[in-house]
Amino acid sequence: MDDPRRRTPRTDAVLADPAVAAVVTRVGPALVKPVVAAVLEECRSGAVAPEAVVGEVLLRAPRSATSLRPVVNATGVVVHTNLGRAPLSAAAVEALGVAAGATDVELDLATGRRGPRGAGALAALAAAVPDAGGVHVVNNGAAALALVACALGRGREVVIARGELVEIGDGFRIPELLESVGARLREVGTTNRVRRADYEAAVGPETAFVLKVHPSNFRVEGFASAVPVAGLGGLGVPVVADIGSGLLATHPRLPDEPDATSTLRAGADLVTASGDKLLGGPQCGLLLGAAALVERLRRHPFARALRVDKLTLAALEATLAGPVPPVPAALSARPEDLLARARAVALAIGAGRAEPVRSEGRVGGGGAPGVPLPSAAVALPHALAEPLRHGDPAVVGHVHDGRLLLDLLTVPPELDDALAEAVRRALARSVG
Repeated sequence: MDDPRRRTPRTDAVLADPAVAAVVTRVGPALVKPVVAAVLEECRSGAVAPEAVVGEVLLRAPRSATSLRPVVNATGVVVHTNLGRAPLSAAAVEALGVAAGATDVELDLATGRRGPRGAGALAALAAAVPDAGGVHVVNNGAAALALVACALGRGREVVIARGELVEIGDGFRIPELLESVGARLREVGTTNRVRRADYEAAVGPETAFVLKVHPSNFRVEGFASAVPVAGLGGLGVPVVADIGSGLLATHPRLPDEPDATSTLRAGADLVTASGDKLLGGPQCGLLLGAAALVERLRRHPFARALRVDKLTLAALEATLAGPVPPVPAALSARPEDLLARARAVALAIGAGRAEPVRSEGRVGGGGAPGVPLPSAAVALPHALAEPLRHGDPAVVGHVHDGRLLLDLLTVPPELDDALAEAVRRALARSVG
């Protein structure tokens, strides 16, 4: 009797199949060959028919050379750190493609000589914050503050309120960050209260600058007081404000969130912030302020270690100069429009299987803690949370009161159909 396992195709024959060869060209042989070997082993054991080998390889082969998977963010958290913070705009994604090859990132094509690095991105940032005399970009928000401390405060004192010695993500602490580059901290006030007189008493010949840190991931209420940036002028040293989330101008839904423009107008000499939060761009750190100080930071040797690449510069410029990015769009979304979308998605999923409900989103990423964002969601059985995370595309929501909510505040409208289809597939698997 003919044993079908003897008809197991050879490895080179499978790799030569046009469809498999196309996958190899796209993602590389190192990712495809192990898949072929595993499927052929199953063919020899009888688990896969010889004629099904190519189809099984195509089914299992990775779609991309990266292990990162696209995720539909249905959590309602606009700037979700675990999901990569700000999703880029279509214009920024296109800019990444332009920058991926050889570009004029540091070349003046008119003269053929070396030109200013990232001039377009810096010009766009300067145009977005006209009150800044100078602008510079480094690789993240913590790097921006570290550069200031290194260039201005190494071996000297940085005056900071005790209530602003905050811990940011993953256990990183502002005081340890400052001390790691050689600055000495001079703490003033108490955990809950600080006055201008405390700053006046601390400033002296060894003071490099006064640092104001926005406690972006928590709030202190009750018997508390702080000195705003406007109250720190006239101390005889620069005032540096770390506003955190990268809001460049005031936003009506976030009245208590500091922004770069208002902070500079209040008297800050330097402002540091992140570019991948409320600005809605790629991961980077923004430095804005007095031209002489910014130039001093730019020319410091440590700045070279914090330099951003051409991809970041391209995406940042497109974020600033292009159409409204997803993060600002989500912050401006109308609850009525979100509820209408939720009704449509629930209807597409199927009557009785999903329910449109009102919900509340959050800014996330350490921005505007405790501020609710009116939204709408599709409510599903909580048991669907895991199969949706394992689906293609992966969908991540959040469980509330025993139900899985897929919050549309963080789902682009163009993904509504894909979201409904993902839920239908998850329901079919759970029933099966």
